[in-house]
Amino acid sequence: MFQAEVEQTVLWSPQPGPQTALLECPVFEVFYGGARGGGKTESSIGDWLQHSSLYGEHAIGIFFRRKLVQLAEVVARTKQIFPKLGAKYNEQQKTWTMANGARLKFAYLERDSDAEEYQGHNYTRVYVEEVTNFPSPAPIDKLRATLRSGSGVPVGMRLTGNPGGAGHNWVKKRYIDPAPQGYKLLTEECEIELDGEKRMVSLDRVFIPSKIGDNQLLMRNDPTYILRLRQSGSEALVKAWLEGNWDIVDGAFFDEWDEFVHVLPTEEFLALRNPGMSYFRGFDWGSAKPFSVGWYAILDKEYRLGERVLPKGALVKFREWYGSTGPNKGLKMTADLVAQGIVEREKGERIRYGVADPAIFIRDGGPSIGETMAIHKCMWRRADNKRKAGWEQVRQRLVGQNGLPMLYFCDCCEDTIRTLPTLQHDETDPEDLDTEAEDHAADETRYAVMSRPWVPKAAPIAGPGLPKLPGQYTINELVERQRQRRMEAAEI
Repeated sequence: MFQAEVEQTVLWSPQPGPQTALLECPVFEVFYGGARGGGKTESSIGDWLQHSSLYGEHAIGIFFRRKLVQLAEVVARTKQIFPKLGAKYNEQQKTWTMANGARLKFAYLERDSDAEEYQGHNYTRVYVEEVTNFPSPAPIDKLRATLRSGSGVPVGMRLTGNPGGAGHNWVKKRYIDPAPQGYKLLTEECEIELDGEKRMVSLDRVFIPSKIGDNQLLMRNDPTYILRLRQSGSEALVKAWLEGNWDIVDGAFFDEWDEFVHVLPTEEFLALRNPGMSYFRGFDWGSAKPFSVGWYAILDKEYRLGERVLPKGALVKFREWYGSTGPNKGLKMTADLVAQGIVEREKGERIRYGVADPAIFIRDGGPSIGETMAIHKCMWRRADNKRKAGWEQVRQRLVGQNGLPMLYFCDCCEDTIRTLPTLQHDETDPEDLDTEAEDHAADETRYAVMSRPWVPKAAPIAGPGLPKLPGQYTINELVERQRQRRMEAAEI
């Protein structure tokens, strides 16, 4: 076990459990994390101390965060340890040079394209902190190409993160879903040509889960930390913080979401369909990014699905078409092909209307996307594109009234169910969501609900059993009187 010592004083040593497992792990790619307070940054620092002590001047590391300001904490922590080991820090280059010649640089990747600046660089260790802050794995994957060593030093990538964030979905799919309990070797193979011969090579990755209970040092130094966490959020959210539960999202924009409430069995719902229901669709265009098409049923009366009651006026998304090749990557299909695909999926159905992002009607030197799709009899209206009002409509329908939501999703709508619950608040505008996340199904849903705005019925002004005074009306009666007056004025 590695210990950093100066004059017999231990400066850092790994705690038993996940930290020790990380330092002893020989796997090329390790994702470490889960819970808040699990010692992720300390583990990365410790891994570098061990790597640099073993390989000296041949060890070259780089440490990434999403934004520059986020590097301050880890740099400050290294300044508490590294100088005591004889290391020197260059503030301008943001680089540590250890006493044995090993070098560790700090950098940030605010945009996916920033990773391209490091192509051609050679590193033996790449660290990426809070990887769930990255909406796409693209920059992380590009950094793999920088891991090469001509001196025989084993190279590796070390990633850390918590549930939540714009990249929650792709991180969960890549590292958590294949091995929820961790410590399972996952292998990715590809074919290469070497010396004129084709051969298979593989890269291994592993998930090392950490919980707050693994960080006994934090518990001793700050025994009230868990208590403060328990006072900071809902029971479900605190569970995610404490246990690293990836099925509960930290800071979700739609915290009203409940899969057991809002998701319906597709076959059972389709069996309820009858001529009384009306249908429409929503559309969010994308080419390089995914497009999203959703088909909705408008319930003409109250329906029962097993023990569930689906109220009149509720919307049910019963089908989706999500144009994606991977996390936040589009199919790059033409408008013609998308229109043909939509029409094909609607054969035999009567779709009353479709609403789409108004941007599809913009002309740029030729027919607009909307005009091109209309040629194939795939018609659209301009959607109401008010973002905050739209999100509020989604929320209102998710909540519904009297315990009955006014918006449901069939379980075949996998990409909506995958992305909607994990969307995060915009850091600069909490009333809006983070647009860097995979928000295409959410935008399409927003267009759909804005085409059929819903407001909960207001409670009467007069209380139960109380007589109404002359001139006193319920809220609903006032709304109806105003409607009648507008109609009368229009006739005049």
